[in-house]
Amino acid sequence: MKRLYFIYGASALAALMMAAQINANAQENGNRDEFGNIVRGPYETNGLGDNWFIGLGGGINMLLDDGYDVKVGPSLDVNFGKWFTPSIGMRAGYQGLNFISAKDADSERLGYMYIHGDFLWNASNAISGYKETRFWNLIPYVHTGFFRSYGTDGSEFSDNEFAMGAGLLHNLRLTDRLDVMIDMRATVVNGSIHNSSGAVVLPSVTAGVAYDLGWPNFVRTSTIVGAIEAVNAEKTVILETAIAALEVANASLEAENMNLMKKNSELKKTVKGMEAQETVYEISYEQMQPLTVYFMIGRATLEDLELQHLDFYARHIIEKVNMNPNAEIIVMGSADSNTGTAKRNQFLSEARGKYIVNLLSEKYGFDKNRITVKSEVVKAASDPKMDRAVIITFN
Repeated sequence: MKRLYFIYGASALAALMMAAQINANAQENGNRDEFGNIVRGPYETNGLGDNWFIGLGGGINMLLDDGYDVKVGPSLDVNFGKWFTPSIGMRAGYQGLNFISAKDADSERLGYMYIHGDFLWNASNAISGYKETRFWNLIPYVHTGFFRSYGTDGSEFSDNEFAMGAGLLHNLRLTDRLDVMIDMRATVVNGSIHNSSGAVVLPSVTAGVAYDLGWPNFVRTSTIVGAIEAVNAEKTVILETAIAALEVANASLEAENMNLMKKNSELKKTVKGMEAQETVYEISYEQMQPLTVYFMIGRATLEDLELQHLDFYARHIIEKVNMNPNAEIIVMGSADSNTGTAKRNQFLSEARGKYIVNLLSEKYGFDKNRITVKSEVVKAASDPKMDRAVIITFN
């Protein structure tokens, strides 16, 4: 009965802490869009080496059995895991040292080790939206694995058992890579680990630190998805206005492309009949106007229409650069500062520039050594969508 009261009390405390955490997360606004709605995935697939973590902690545990007298023993906790999305992760770990079996008037100290696998669910990110700077993340999890008990004074091996249970992990952010971990776990195992019948519960509380390996954050593929999910009449008008503006910009680009085609035809007539080396130095690069390709908000890859613009430009204009050993291509990636964190915007501006460089070198065969990559985050822009772009110029 005492064990049942203990479990009820621990469950009530965990529920209270979860409610407090969810309420605290709801007050944060770094994970909300311009309409005040919580923004959730989808997120770009993280790399194989990203979002790994390793943790080390220590604390106390107890053994709960019928007729128990609570005794506290030390516990060591070592874990290694990975987050696959902002809400879903897994880890493998070792928990051990010893527990004190205290039944009736006898007390026995037993050593133990528990090799376990855990399925982690970050409730803070799942309910309140992902925010890389959040201080407190609440992470419920379930675990299962191999449990072995043995005497600590040279006695023979006692027992091997299958164990399972649940826990509540508190992740307190100190820096981008260092976190404080408070782990509350309950493990259910066969009572034969200390010569009892039925099942026993081994509660434990440990505290320690965790260090993040690889790149420790996630990039949302598009913030437009979240807006569409909560669309209403006002937002529909805003989206239609944005579409109209994009159509005007596309028409302008089409006109620019036609002008470039005309100039290209004139250049071909001018250099016709000249030797290849002479052709190289007679091309006027001042007549080649910069190309601008535009990205959707939060994206570092181009939509199909923009890919067509780049394809035409690369095949008819930029290829001329390879014919002049003195000519260089300058790729400027940019992002606007009106949405997202400064760190994320800097990442997007750099990623967009690298993406264009990779297209030019891998798809069209341009020499990377003759391409200069730059990046910028445009502040206080009157029209932010025009600054989510990459501009290609010549030098």
